[in-house]
Amino acid sequence: MSSGAHIIAVPLGVATALSLALLFVRGIVMRFFRAWANGTESRVRVFRAIWQPVRAPSVYWCVAAGLYLGMAMSDLPVKYVFYLNKTIHVILVFSMSIAAANMMGSIFGAHVQRLNIPISTTALAGGALKGTVIAIGLLVILDILGISVAPLLTALGVGGLAVALALQDTLANLFAGFHILVEKSIRVGDFIRLESGHEGSVDDITWRTARVRTLSGSTVMIPNKKLSQSVVVNYSLPGAEMGIAVTVRVGYGADYDLVEAVLMEVAEKAVAELPGLVEGQKPSVSFNPGESWVEYGLNLTVRGFVDQYDVQNEVRKRVFKRLRLEHIEVPFPARTVYVKDMPRGEGESPT
Repeated sequence: MSSGAHIIAVPLGVATALSLALLFVRGIVMRFFRAWANGTESRVRVFRAIWQPVRAPSVYWCVAAGLYLGMAMSDLPVKYVFYLNKTIHVILVFSMSIAAANMMGSIFGAHVQRLNIPISTTALAGGALKGTVIAIGLLVILDILGISVAPLLTALGVGGLAVALALQDTLANLFAGFHILVEKSIRVGDFIRLESGHEGSVDDITWRTARVRTLSGSTVMIPNKKLSQSVVVNYSLPGAEMGIAVTVRVGYGADYDLVEAVLMEVAEKAVAELPGLVEGQKPSVSFNPGESWVEYGLNLTVRGFVDQYDVQNEVRKRVFKRLRLEHIEVPFPARTVYVKDMPRGEGESPT
């Protein structure tokens, strides 16, 4: 074997052997952490937040460490050592940027869910966080390669103006999405109604659209710009609980005190039995005379907007059953029509 081939073969063999050894150690550590995480739910969360984001990048770390140690034990020329160092540093920075971005996204989402903070862990928030970390890593890589960042940023600034003009609607939706998330006026899980008539639960707020799932199960995708400019009724703010009124009509001949007592009894029993009603909220009854009936309003508090439909249906059935048992009349719509005799005009003959 020639001396030149010997100089290359020895560090290559050492680098390969060390990389394989480090990959073997990595596999043992991975199995150990996976077994450790199977103990409790808290350990599973730690495993998902820390180990899973570094699982793929750790392969590159083992290879980079093997190359570095193999190069340190060799007599390669300075020119080759310089380029190998650059390559190793680029691999390390890029893989660490990906690992840090994934880890920060996982920790951010887990922390928000644990503290129950009203911040949307949407694709927009997660993508912005990961994109920022990766962008910083790319700037560091450019500095390692000897590329000046300042002229590049200047060029990007001039070109970015043209891009911004071409992508005006896209950027408007992007910044409108950030505005919605920061303002917290619309959050993932909120039930909203737009002035266009669309209503449903917010499933996600992406970089371009907000996805609203309607009661029928279909999904309405609304551009963030239009959503931020629309008049929105948020039934989940300041809380998900909301008041409803179940209307009941009885005849004028009914015993009003008896009707009110029956309604209160039905309402109190419904609060204790129906899961859609808020326990501890005392119902009330309102009285409103109508044209040919007396209208009562049974005021209740439901847990959420969607709960009102089942609650109203069940309460109405219970009320009408009790009114029938108490022989209280529920009137049909009726009108009394008076016919007035008009005077006959001159020259008309009586019939």
